[in-house]
Amino acid sequence: MAATGCGNEWLASGITRSTLKQNGSTVGQDIKLTASDNFQLGAYRADPPGTPMGAVVVIQEIFGINHHIRGVCDRLAAEGYVAIAPSIFDRIEPNFTSGYSPDEIAVARKFVANPDFPAMLRDTQAAIDAVKNVGPVGIIGFCLGGSIAYAAATKLSGLKAAVGYYGGAIIRFADDKPTVPTQLHFGEKDAGIPLTDVETIKAKRPEVEIFIYPGAQHGFHCDERASYDKASADIAWPRSMAFFAKHLKK
Repeated sequence: MAATGCGNEWLASGITRSTLKQNGSTVGQDIKLTASDNFQLGAYRADPPGTPMGAVVVIQEIFGINHHIRGVCDRLAAEGYVAIAPSIFDRIEPNFTSGYSPDEIAVARKFVANPDFPAMLRDTQAAIDAVKNVGPVGIIGFCLGGSIAYAAATKLSGLKAAVGYYGGAIIRFADDKPTVPTQLHFGEKDAGIPLTDVETIKAKRPEVEIFIYPGAQHGFHCDERASYDKASADIAWPRSMAFFAKHLKK
């Protein structure tokens, strides 16, 4: 499964494959990353079957590196990218994952009651650094991850493009200008992100591509959530892939 030229680097860094090809499909493996403050965190990495076009860092919702986020990584691998999702809650509760029931959502929200954005950005930088050897690196994030993706575009090094889905904290960072091309996606009916916030972001950051999806709610891209909106997701994902194809060129 490893892309050409990647296997030796994994072995040299002590990373072993815990999962290989399964029934002919691309699947990933759990790995470890080390942040700049020497904190070790987990991550999920999926590689394309051939030579990668580049890499994409995937930043989770508040539900950890769960089935859905791993599926996003696998989908990106199928698109030709090395995908890596750092477990940015490991500093609070290692290996936390959650589903989408009301009770699970209530538990997951504790992780963002007082988010440590600098720490999450350190862990995001560790993921960028882990894949920069394969080519240009982009970042994509959802919910909390959408906010992290935007902040990464303004503060971190080694990125070529950033895509954020319904990041509620982006409004807090909107005075900061991204240093790389950035694309954002919002649902018109997102109960947690007023359209006035989106309009403020548009006004402050005219250089950022911003799309609003009519009738879509928060989490519209996730097909495991009740708020999944297939029509919107089927437009947003190709837009995201076209954006990466344009900006992640070797």
